[in-house]
Amino acid sequence: MTNITESSSNYNDLEKLSVIDLLTHINSEDHNVAPAVKQVLPAIEVLVTEIVKKMKKGGRLFYIGAGTSGRLGILDASEIPPTYGMEHGWVIGLIAGGDKAIRRSVEHAEDDPHQAWKDMEEYQINNKDVVVGIAASGRTPYVIGGLQAANKHGLTTGCITCNPGSELAKNANFPIEVVVGPEFVTGSTRMKSGTAQKLVLNMISTSVMVQLGRVKGNKMVDMQLANIKLVDRGVRMVMEELSIGREEAEKLIEKYGSVRKVIDIVREGKN
Repeated sequence: MTNITESSSNYNDLEKLSVIDLLTHINSEDHNVAPAVKQVLPAIEVLVTEIVKKMKKGGRLFYIGAGTSGRLGILDASEIPPTYGMEHGWVIGLIAGGDKAIRRSVEHAEDDPHQAWKDMEEYQINNKDVVVGIAASGRTPYVIGGLQAANKHGLTTGCITCNPGSELAKNANFPIEVVVGPEFVTGSTRMKSGTAQKLVLNMISTSVMVQLGRVKGNKMVDMQLANIKLVDRGVRMVMEELSIGREEAEKLIEKYGSVRKVIDIVREGKN
């Protein structure tokens, strides 16, 4: 395996650089991320297609990771219910060390190759589900062990890593390897690697939700109207979609509590 994520930074004597030079060089490196993601779009496509197929049959999507990778998976999973109205428990993010590791590093937790499967078993994981392992290095035991166990039990597996030819990718049915090059601070994979992982996760979850019918036109019609901002967004969606005034849209949103319901009911003439 080529360990690019641990290779030396292209910049030296960082402590001697001015603030603007630091920012400029970080930004320059960040420009390499999107093109690297573009290179793996075909790999993302096949994984998304498989996830959609499984979820249409009642399967769930699990993300497993450690450190930054685990937190990114949890972030992506946590956004699904409010953004797309899907119930909690359909997209699940798990991190080595458990929930306490979301805020505070639990470094040795990632070294246990058996713990990820134990964590997933708490959710009655089964062969309808898909497990996506996230690890910039591609060598995290928690994640690799989780995919190995998932494969053994007949689950579909995928991964997101930033090193080519990694052990993690070898254990994934649908590997995604986004090679972004050395980090600005050597080995600090929360930077470019983390950005690449976030972009890929955005693509996966958004594409899956669109394919599952959770978007209408270009709007999040199933979003939870959980605060003033979101209610206002819902009202504006209804106004635009039905070509009605704000007062009427507000009354409909208050009555039905869902953008999708309002649009469907009004168009069917049942309101």
